[in-house]
Amino acid sequence: MRVSFPFSAIVGQDEMKLALLVAAVDPRIGGVMVFGDRGTGKSTAVRALAALLPPMPVVPGCRYHCAPGETGCPSPELHRAGKATAPVPFVDLPLGATEDRVVGALDLERALGAGEKAFEPGLLARAHRGFLYIDEINLLEDHLVDLLLDVAASGENVVEREGLSVRHAARFVLIGSGNPEEGELRPQLLDRFGLSVEVRTPQDLPTRVEILRRCDAFERDGTAFAERWAKAERKTLKQIAKGRDLLRRVAVPDAVLTRASELCLAVGADGLRGELTLMRSARALAALEGDDAVSADHLCRIAPLALRHRLRRNVLDETGSTARIERALAELFA
Repeated sequence: MRVSFPFSAIVGQDEMKLALLVAAVDPRIGGVMVFGDRGTGKSTAVRALAALLPPMPVVPGCRYHCAPGETGCPSPELHRAGKATAPVPFVDLPLGATEDRVVGALDLERALGAGEKAFEPGLLARAHRGFLYIDEINLLEDHLVDLLLDVAASGENVVEREGLSVRHAARFVLIGSGNPEEGELRPQLLDRFGLSVEVRTPQDLPTRVEILRRCDAFERDGTAFAERWAKAERKTLKQIAKGRDLLRRVAVPDAVLTRASELCLAVGADGLRGELTLMRSARALAALEGDDAVSADHLCRIAPLALRHRLRRNVLDETGSTARIERALAELFA
């Protein structure tokens, strides 16, 4: 089995790692958009987090990655076959993928060979209960991005074509990455992502040297390197598991909700999606850290990730979105 680079061994990129952990605790946040330089560990971090999570219970033979007892499975007869486990899915969606490849289509082999109408599940079925990763998402065709975001929001994939009518669960954490130099994502699509992260190439010498040292050690003997980080990985896994268990019990005081709305008003965030995401992500962060209530500190730390991609450009203000959010936070919590 291929050994993945340990999540805990990734040097720096703290904001990206925090966003991925928060999304792992509460997938309803709506995925993570990672913009930044090439070669900064974006795909490595997502693969590492997926590999870190424990195997999930599945129905043997089910091509939709359904959990035992899950309702609405297109193959209900398989649920009597018992239980099994499988790694948490990590699906890499290629830029050249067709819509049929993504959502699924008629199984031509069975249609031509046996004369049966059967559905061939697509990438969305494979990603169910896991991660769907799209590199260079700003180069993906807009209609596919629309489709993916709709399914990620609803948690369900509906296919109506060639006389087939199939509906199956498709709940996954959508991770998109891209380089702004190669084109921007449309604002109305970017707004649909829960969190947005900016990553940059480290500029300090010690950090760059440590990255080289760890990458070299992993390439020489990946198994031994993973074993050295096993304790830290178990600690992170335990933190995620506790966060998921605590999430429903985390309280969000009215004072925090008021601050969240005041912040969104202050920075001019469009709609209410920003406030809802800010509330959910602050609650997930509190759960991740073992707190039973959301505090102003949780709100301040997660606000740039939840809001920076939702701000309208202000021609009278040349500062970036992050700076505008930080300035508004400073004024609100002065």
